[in-house]
Amino acid sequence: MAKLMVLTLLGLGLALFRDHRSSYLTRMNAFREIKPVELPNCKLVKGIESGSEDLEVLHNGLAFISTGLKYPGIKVFEPDKPGKILLMDLNEEDPTVLELRITGSNFDLSSFNPHGISTFTDEDNTVYLLVVSHPDLKSTVELFKFQEEEKTLLHLKTIKHKLLPKINDIVAVGPEHFYATNDHYFVDTYLTFWEMYLGLAWSYAVYYSPNEVQVMASGFDFANGINISPDGKYVYIAESMAHKIHVYEKHANWTLTPLKGTFGLDATPMA
Repeated sequence: MAKLMVLTLLGLGLALFRDHRSSYLTRMNAFREIKPVELPNCKLVKGIESGSEDLEVLHNGLAFISTGLKYPGIKVFEPDKPGKILLMDLNEEDPTVLELRITGSNFDLSSFNPHGISTFTDEDNTVYLLVVSHPDLKSTVELFKFQEEEKTLLHLKTIKHKLLPKINDIVAVGPEHFYATNDHYFVDTYLTFWEMYLGLAWSYAVYYSPNEVQVMASGFDFANGINISPDGKYVYIAESMAHKIHVYEKHANWTLTPLKGTFGLDATPMA
């Protein structure tokens, strides 16, 4: 009887494992057929051979591009070099990229590992660039001031918080105010794998300011990209493993109210 019980439990465990494996691969779109589509107006931009994680375009057509991300499970093209922020002028007929030099005595450039980025333009037209970075696979937000004439980024501040343990993306709503997504609840690579594999919808989004940090939305199966509408009224959050885009109404006190309209996608939304 005891052996029968053990075999039954083992069988149930294996069946559960197979079900989770199938569900995991489906959620990853592993079985989706990809059909090539020709885009005749696309051009290769040289200088981004190590890949690009995120980009942000200013109203004047200048675009910031983060590149060189080192992250578990992602191929690294330049393992011995720090990440970079590139600048591209989309007003040019044949745009190229320029690496922005980073200045600031307290910034450790060697550990710079940029992920999601966002900009905020102040009333005096000062442009701030907020960059999610993963030094030693930890999570920080690096605050820079863009100096257009010098083509440099002046490092102003490093932001860390216990509610920002596994940041993926960020959207700025002030020089030091932003919403951010944590794509996992756990930080440990082994635990994050099982969190994603088992479909534990434990990731969440946070509002950060120097005076207040608060979880504003939760229950995501891999919260990924986050953005805000041009009028500042709505916040959008991509839930990668559920293939959804969630829409939230933003209130004056920075809280978010989910709207009924959730966009289901036949894809895996990232940013």
